[in-house]
Amino acid sequence: MGSELPVRDNREEERFEIVLDDGEVAFAEYKRLKNAILFPHTVVPPKHEGQGLGSRLIRAGLDAARSEGLKVMPQCPFFASYMKRHAETHDLLDPSYAKLLGLG
Repeated sequence: MGSELPVRDNREEERFEIVLDDGEVAFAEYKRLKNAILFPHTVVPPKHEGQGLGSRLIRAGLDAARSEGLKVMPQCPFFASYMKRHAETHDLLDPSYAKLLGLG
């Protein structure tokens, strides 16, 4: 099961990823900017959905943003929805995205 597999920051590919036992990869793409990190797309292979992999990828991205002092720009609908539901992440939102999510 994917819950024991590590999330790694693949800076070369610009994505947080989990390499699954069958060789498929779940990932959250990002683009690091000067003072922010943009998350445009999150992918979990269909046969691995419902295992919490997407949430683990998002948490890894948010942890990285917090440790690097970056604001988060969640373009990915799944990423945006996660952040909207988790108040503890709202301080990380870029102000323009906070407004888009109805939080600013």
